[in-house]
Amino acid sequence: MITNIILAGVGGQGILTIAATLDIAALNNNMFFKQSEVHGMSQRGGAVQSHVRISDGEIYSDLIPKGKADIILGMEPMELLRYLPYLKKGGWLITDSQVFDNIDNYPDKEEIFTKIKSFPNHLVIDASKIAKKIGSSKAANMVLLGAISSFIPVKDRALKAAIKILFDTKSERLVQLNLNAFETGKKYVEDTVSI
Repeated sequence: MITNIILAGVGGQGILTIAATLDIAALNNNMFFKQSEVHGMSQRGGAVQSHVRISDGEIYSDLIPKGKADIILGMEPMELLRYLPYLKKGGWLITDSQVFDNIDNYPDKEEIFTKIKSFPNHLVIDASKIAKKIGSSKAANMVLLGAISSFIPVKDRALKAAIKILFDTKSERLVQLNLNAFETGKKYVEDTVSI
């Protein structure tokens, strides 16, 4: 069984950190994975997206076909909307409620959220606010990773081990901050959604 996840956001939001965490966790969970990513001009604020595919069997392509994404996770709501054609019927849209309004013609925020909420399976989480309460708004990506953890076939212990691996070289404080963000995002979904 393949689980297809599209991660969408802008540079500096931690999209590639989420992808790396999923990859390491899948590997440590004896699963197969493929990943593809696009960096928007490799700059803070440029569009970034990643396709992550996790399976209990071999995967032949790193790109998710249109209509096959189980989850589209948006660190930035407008960026999530770009990938709607990839969402499969019954798939989940999960996004931070904070927008990254860095362009003159940024669409009307209410219209963006109305579109997202028109899908039956959606979660709009103020991940940035939750992360800030925990200790740093930069951990919003781990809040959202925790939010999708109930929807993916990777064990929590493998995800937490991957977080430790990625942040261990920085500091114990950052490891704990990101683990706490992950747990808080997971609990938010458990308290909000019937899975």
